[in-house]
Amino acid sequence: MTDVDATRPGFYELSLVLPRAAALAVTDLLQGLGDTFGELPDPVHAGTPEQQSPLSVTAFEVPGSADFRVSALFSQPPETGAIAHFLAPLIDSFQMTQPELAVTAIADRDWISESLKELPAISAGRFYIAGAHAMPDGRTHAIRLQIDAGQAFGTGHHETTTGCLLALDHLARQRRFDNVLDLGCGTGILAMAAAKLWHTPVLASDIDPVAIQVTRQNARQNGLAALITPVVAPGFQAPPLMRNAPYDLIIANILARPLMALAHPLHRHLARQGVVILSGLLNDQAAAILAAYRLQGIYLYRRIRLGDWCTLILAR
Repeated sequence: MTDVDATRPGFYELSLVLPRAAALAVTDLLQGLGDTFGELPDPVHAGTPEQQSPLSVTAFEVPGSADFRVSALFSQPPETGAIAHFLAPLIDSFQMTQPELAVTAIADRDWISESLKELPAISAGRFYIAGAHAMPDGRTHAIRLQIDAGQAFGTGHHETTTGCLLALDHLARQRRFDNVLDLGCGTGILAMAAAKLWHTPVLASDIDPVAIQVTRQNARQNGLAALITPVVAPGFQAPPLMRNAPYDLIIANILARPLMALAHPLHRHLARQGVVILSGLLNDQAAAILAAYRLQGIYLYRRIRLGDWCTLILAR
């Protein structure tokens, strides 16, 4: 843990690096930090609620890894010991060791620009993805999506998300899809990309309710609320996912182990001649994924490699 000089003026950023699921949970917990600390009389929770309440909480993908960097901005130096104590039960529930909590002082005039630097614009095929500050630079792109700093959980900067965007761009040049599922949608960036490409309804599901809330906000911001239906759902078990099956396109950008477990239920919910986009896996994990889906009669159509990461397009 790292503390800073309390006499230094400006803002203070607390950051920690976690796997995706833990990052989503920690981000949600930190949002209500001030109210929770105000109710706790234990001396270990030092500082006033105002000191402990973050001005904003964001989570961004760490390029080249499966991790996310969670950042909380404070107006005063946060008490890292108290925050670690507060997060400990949640961290333990993920069977993880306590991550390092780093605190950095940010000059008063610079903190907004520092936040925006976390979200540089990216291009992937016909797609241009950026915060509002960079949207004017994307006028020449066919499809633009706005994802602002502070909305977090998947901004398109990770190689797996970029690979899925490239896969969608490729498929759109081959055929049309009318019933699309984005399984494990995060911010809904891939659901929005599909809706933009085919102007078709897309069901966006995630196990985390915070991710679904962010997906709904992003869909509204991009004028896609009428096309995207966000639902909290574990796998294919939720009634909305079963009612809307079969899907002619399923996108699943999650992790290798759950992708293997999903092979059979995904097959049952995939239409004849349906297509699947799978990502969230390393290049050396692709063979095992392909074997699991080959047993279900779903075969490799195209492979996209970006660094150590791999995106697979499969067809039934």
